[in-house]
Amino acid sequence: MAEKRIGQRSWAFERGVAVLGAAAVAGPKEGKGQLKDMLDQVYPDLYCGQDTWEKAERKMMEDVVNHATKKAGKKTDQIDMFLAGDLLNQNISASFAARTHQIPLMGMFGACSASMLTLTTGAVLVEGGFCDTVVSAVSSHNATAERQYRYPTEYGGQKPDTAQWTVTGAGAGLIGLGGKGPLIRYATIGKVVDMGLKNPFDMGSAMAPAAAETIQAHFEDTGLAPDDYDLIVTGDLAKVGHPITADLLAEKGYDLGERFQDCGLMIFQPDQQAFAGGSGCASSAIVTYGRIIKEMMDGKLNRVMVVATGALMNPVSYQQGESIPCIAHAVTLEGRGNG
Repeated sequence: MAEKRIGQRSWAFERGVAVLGAAAVAGPKEGKGQLKDMLDQVYPDLYCGQDTWEKAERKMMEDVVNHATKKAGKKTDQIDMFLAGDLLNQNISASFAARTHQIPLMGMFGACSASMLTLTTGAVLVEGGFCDTVVSAVSSHNATAERQYRYPTEYGGQKPDTAQWTVTGAGAGLIGLGGKGPLIRYATIGKVVDMGLKNPFDMGSAMAPAAAETIQAHFEDTGLAPDDYDLIVTGDLAKVGHPITADLLAEKGYDLGERFQDCGLMIFQPDQQAFAGGSGCASSAIVTYGRIIKEMMDGKLNRVMVVATGALMNPVSYQQGESIPCIAHAVTLEGRGNG
């Protein structure tokens, strides 16, 4: 059996920790995009049957947990731990959804990197024998994120082409031993990287160095190379940050080629107005739990690295003139064919 810790910041999971069930839900714009046939539920409007956008985001997280647990043949009262994160102050989508489901909660904030932060932590809890089943979930909502981080939607402010469209949606994975889903094989924890950038309308440039740094660390720690992967995806670098990351890695000798993609570019159709592409916690989540897991189950992909990227800012830090510190967490998923 290999060492569980590889280098300073990478872990190997050896007990057969797997994604037992996965689900993704999304808003109407996302439901018309490239993932339209891979989503478990598409809401007809941004309110999702609620009277506020914040309640709508909470509803999406509640629903996606139900979908994931049902697909795994479980009920929510059989889940040992709920790991969840979102973009709203004090993680209210996560905590209010946990109030509904009554699953023990560990709220986690990693900004848009929270999808892989929760998945990694869940795998650690199962690998260590502290939990039998864990559900990891994240959510984001275009209107709630705009109100908190930029300008309220009602304001109608204009944006530059470098801006991104916060994805309305939620994704969840049920983690445990056994099952038929992909194995969680490796995780590499990111370091905070801050290049001094301050523009909230160009998050791709700010997050790209953190993504490159984590990917490089993953290869160095595990001994794996780009050719060992069928697909390597970043969370939400979009049109601006994705090529920057590719260039930074090429300078270090890593040519990722066409296997390197970005979730923010895999959600919307080319003719949908999404500025530079998708962003938010749900960007990496609905691609991972909606498309990637399905394609791995179908045998179309065998080994995938998901690198969720996050900007660790808040409205106060931005208003006080602080730069934007960023982070990226990587998880390797493997099909059962890898043994």
